[in-house]
Amino acid sequence: MTLRERKKAQTRALIQRAALRLFREHGYAATTVEQIAEAAEVSPSTLFRYFPSKEDLVLVDQLPAFTAALRAAPPELGPVAAVRQAIRTVTAEQDPDHLAESVERELLMITVPELWSASLRNITSASTSLRTILAERLSRDPVDLRAVTGAIMGVISAVWFDWADDPTLDGAAEVDRALADLEVLDERFTK
Repeated sequence: MTLRERKKAQTRALIQRAALRLFREHGYAATTVEQIAEAAEVSPSTLFRYFPSKEDLVLVDQLPAFTAALRAAPPELGPVAAVRQAIRTVTAEQDPDHLAESVERELLMITVPELWSASLRNITSASTSLRTILAERLSRDPVDLRAVTGAIMGVISAVWFDWADDPTLDGAAEVDRALADLEVLDERFTK
């Protein structure tokens, strides 16, 4: 990573941390973009270069890391086992502060009504990517993976909702445990 790329990543992280702190202290709706820019010591135009909308400050962009981990999963793993391994890999690679920020953003996406539209777009994109990658891994038509992808996304969403109700849950462990119950679906794809 070049010096310029590192500086951009640092600025992006600084802005996002300031936004999360203000959302925590004042609530999402009550926090303005101007307040976030001031707290991050950047201009509003700089903030908008990194985050085109207020919603983008919250969206969790772990899809590239997850898709890389999913593609790297051993080919003999069924779709659910591969997803479990990819989630474990992404979670293990995050330092505790980054993981806590990711969790906070995910909980905001679930609990703040103003973020639902952006959250649904994010979930739809993740589901499409998941189905495409699983189909590639298995040399199958993506349509063949509709049910298993839907089941995986449904389990993850159900755990997220439980997590929103009880933030003390270990969300990653609960997702892993719930997906373990789905691994019976893998038999269909690994025979």
